[in-house]
Amino acid sequence: MEWMNLVKDTTELYRKSLELLKERKVELTDIAELVMFLQQSYIEDLTLAICLENVHAVLKKREVQNAIITGIQLDILAEENKLIQPLQDIIAEDEGLYGIDEIMALSIVNVYGSIGLTNFGYIDKVKPGILKRLNSHVPGEIHTFLDDIVGAIAAAAASRLAHSDPTKSDITQ
Repeated sequence: MEWMNLVKDTTELYRKSLELLKERKVELTDIAELVMFLQQSYIEDLTLAICLENVHAVLKKREVQNAIITGIQLDILAEENKLIQPLQDIIAEDEGLYGIDEIMALSIVNVYGSIGLTNFGYIDKVKPGILKRLNSHVPGEIHTFLDDIVGAIAAAAASRLAHSDPTKSDITQ
C-alpha cells in the first residue's frame, strides 16, 4: 500500500471513530472531564483544554480507533438484536462475567504504560461523569463496550499527562 493511501485510510479511520462517538452522544469534552477527574489532584493548574489535547492524542492512535469502531459496532448490533445467542443476551445485559468489553478497553489503556491500568480500574469502578450515563442501562440503549472504551480513552489520556511532566519522579532523594 502506498504511503498516501495509508495516510488516507488512517484519517478515514480517525474521522469514523469521532463520528461514532458523536452518534452515541459522547462528546470529547465529556472524556476530557474524566481526565480532569483523574489528574486534577496531581497536576497543578490543569485545565480542560490540556485534558482535551491529551484526549485528541489518544484518539490519533490506530489501535484506539480500531477499538472504538469495533466496540460501538457490537453495541449497535446488540441494540438491533442481530447477534447470535447467547452472545446477544450477554452483551445486551452487560453480563458481569463477560469481560471481553474490558479486555478490548485494555488495548487502549496500555498505549501509555501501566499507570493506565490503575487509572482505568479506578474510573471503571467509580463511574463518574459520562460513564454513569453510559452504564445506566436505559431501555433500547446498549453501551456494553462503549462505557469501557470511553473510560479507557480517559485513562490513557490521564496516563499520557502523567508521563508528560518531567518534574515528577518516583525516586525520592
